[in-house]
Amino acid sequence: MSKKEKKQKAVNDWQTDVKLDISEDEIWTYQVPGLAAPHVNKPYKYYNLKKALFVLVIIVAVSLSMYFSVMALQNDTFEYNETETGIEFSKFSNTGYLYELDIDYVCDIEYIPGNNDPKTNFKVVKDTEKPITSVREFTLNCDDKIKTINIGPNVEFVDTKAFYSCWALQNIEVDENNPNYCDVDGVLYNKDKTEILCYPCDHDEYLRQKYGYEKELYKDEVTPEYEKDIQTYVVPSSVEKIDEMCFNYANLRVIYLPEGLKTIETLSIFKLHERKNEWETTPSLTDIYSYKADGVSDTHFTNQKTLGEVYKSLPEGLEYIGSDAFSYNQAMSYVYIPDSVKYIGHHAFWDTVYKEDGNLCGVTEINVAVNEETFENIEKGDAWKPKYDYLLFKKSIGVKYEAERISE
Repeated sequence: MSKKEKKQKAVNDWQTDVKLDISEDEIWTYQVPGLAAPHVNKPYKYYNLKKALFVLVIIVAVSLSMYFSVMALQNDTFEYNETETGIEFSKFSNTGYLYELDIDYVCDIEYIPGNNDPKTNFKVVKDTEKPITSVREFTLNCDDKIKTINIGPNVEFVDTKAFYSCWALQNIEVDENNPNYCDVDGVLYNKDKTEILCYPCDHDEYLRQKYGYEKELYKDEVTPEYEKDIQTYVVPSSVEKIDEMCFNYANLRVIYLPEGLKTIETLSIFKLHERKNEWETTPSLTDIYSYKADGVSDTHFTNQKTLGEVYKSLPEGLEYIGSDAFSYNQAMSYVYIPDSVKYIGHHAFWDTVYKEDGNLCGVTEINVAVNEETFENIEKGDAWKPKYDYLLFKKSIGVKYEAERISE
């Protein structure tokens, strides 16, 4: 076949006739008012060529859309707002491979041309002319990669909900020159340590490394030494307030609170748990103790003698218990509310009682220091007491008035 014949054959292939086999008396039924008559019994010229061009246009459009979407995601790793007091860090979307985060200056992600490995194809670039002065609520909402956060010297305000549910977060370090905040062994406090802001969700992993324990996520039984080193926390005697969401989801079994504590904020000791297996968790918080000693700054528990007089449950002098403050801590079994308490928020002890083999377990009774009349005059939110299934109803647990406090 000559070149001319081959060329003519190729043209004929692109000009394949495509016909719609519709009888003449039915053609009118395919006519839509305002549109051209249907292409019936007539060939579509260059049908295959037009089809190929259409497919090519679709592929290009989709590719461009995906490209610009990826670029948009890459450019939105860090988001900031200009405020009256400076620059607010407002949103962080992890690239998937950032494990340490500096909150000191405005940052951006710079991608390395020609490197297609998402683990190494970028670097964080800082603008040292733009210091960060505040961190907004939920800035790192549910991040599961960041292990360490470093707070710079110019940060004036950190919302207590800024690091909500950062599952991999092990420690928060604060520049020693910051006049507003500090850290105590990786836990965030205000500068004078009257408020504790954030106990990182995965702080127990940091402690395991510090005290030389192998990583054992799923412990059925723990030694007294392990519980003391990893799952017990002493709140310093200077602390007057536990901020919102401070200890939520932490792996702690025992917490020691100072008598000078005035406020336990909303969700501050919410659903403490440890892993049972890869998919399940089990409640971990068994006991709240209070102590009377002054000058306690070491958060690592050694023994109760260093804490002076110790007694079980909430401390004398406590005034405010926020909403959902102790919710879902089913491993607890004892709650004592001192006569200093003036407010209890809604669902403060929600779901701390449960049934097992027909028996009530967990917090089965609330012990209070004052008589019934006095306690009824305290401001309380809805469903502040836990409830359990009783026949076809939900029944609240009882309150024991003028109760004797357990010493330890």
